[in-house]
Amino acid sequence: MASSTWTLLLPATDHRSCPGGRRQRAFTVLTFFLFLPRFPASGCPDVCSCSLGKVNCVDRRLRFVPLQLPTKATTLLLDYNRIAILRNDTFVAQKVLRRLSLGNNVLASIHRLALVGLHELLDLDLSDNSLSLLHPETFLPVPTLRTLKLGNNRLLRLEPELPGALPHLRALFVHSNALTSLPAGFFENLPSLSHLTLEDNPWTCSCGIRPLFLWLVKNRDKVPEVNSVTCKRRASLAQYPVSTLGNESFARCQDARMHLPGYAFFLLIGPSTFLASICVGILLGSLAVAHLKLRRTGSCIWPRAPVRRAGTPLH
Repeated sequence: MASSTWTLLLPATDHRSCPGGRRQRAFTVLTFFLFLPRFPASGCPDVCSCSLGKVNCVDRRLRFVPLQLPTKATTLLLDYNRIAILRNDTFVAQKVLRRLSLGNNVLASIHRLALVGLHELLDLDLSDNSLSLLHPETFLPVPTLRTLKLGNNRLLRLEPELPGALPHLRALFVHSNALTSLPAGFFENLPSLSHLTLEDNPWTCSCGIRPLFLWLVKNRDKVPEVNSVTCKRRASLAQYPVSTLGNESFARCQDARMHLPGYAFFLLIGPSTFLASICVGILLGSLAVAHLKLRRTGSCIWPRAPVRRAGTPLH
């Protein structure tokens, strides 16, 4: 290798006076390319191209994720295919993968163990698919995830446990789905969230939209086109920007929430106290009746004192 390096540093020479120079330069160039980082041929699927940690399988008419993927891959692109399901342990060997893109497929189901092994994953793109439900357990193996793209799917709801599985999430894309509300406390477990897309969902102007309203009031700058996030009231075709509804729109929700402990007291403590009072009354009544019977019985058994007649001397 020392002679090869010395040859690279030599200035151009006349090959007629140095006939071995050309062969030495060719050997140096060959050695340089041999030591370039690349995947072994056996680790890259035939339908994909692999180079410098990136596996490109875009638009290859794939119906499943290829089985033989390079274990040292850091980026895996599977966009524009026909993948409909992610099975368990699909990426179990991709320990250092940081970016996974599955956009524009026909994904309808993701196994709860599909992402096992992706301990270093930062960016996951599941947009433009047919997902209607996501299990929070699916994201437990990827606690390092920073970006999650779910736009243009068919999501009906987001489970309340989902944020707890993504403690470091910074960007969440849920635009163009079928979401009508969000669970209470949804944003409390997403302290790092700095970018959120919400538009083109059929949000309903009801108590279920209150968590989103409260978050938007304080984080308008984190939602691009915030005025496009609208909701529709029942029996109305008009759309109202969520961020401009006002607290008075949720007065009924606040009152219901405030009186909930009173309802619980009435439903639980009230009947219990009523039944307890009946039992105590029956017990006290039984004791009184028993005491009265004992007194009557005792008066009948006790011997009467002899009656002294007048004029009868005392003994």
